[in-house]
Amino acid sequence: MYSLEELKAARDLVNRIDWTMTPEKAVDVFLEWGAGWTRGNDFARSGDEEAIYFVVYDWEEPPKVTMIRRSSKEVEELAKIEVPRELFEASIAEGGRKAGVGVYPLNRELQRWVSDLLDGPPVP
Repeated sequence: MYSLEELKAARDLVNRIDWTMTPEKAVDVFLEWGAGWTRGNDFARSGDEEAIYFVVYDWEEPPKVTMIRRSSKEVEELAKIEVPRELFEASIAEGGRKAGVGVYPLNRELQRWVSDLLDGPPVP
């Protein structure tokens, strides 16, 4: 697992972050049992395709975001970054807290905060 400093230095990963990827979209794109017809042509065509993105696990204490690398073959947690509680909670609230789910996308404000922290490219 990358430390914050190691992740900042791993420009190849930081530059590949897909800020539009969500946990739900990752299932649709990479797992055959995704929503199927709703994805249209947006699905992995080979086992070599992968996405790098962040999620929020609502059980993390202290609050963190987790960097994920997902392909149709595997999923790997690459890094965890501690984030301000108010941004963490706002992201969960915006995602519409769902009982029994616990995994949420980052909202735009949290995406920008993380990108700034990593000296990454601007969030679209």
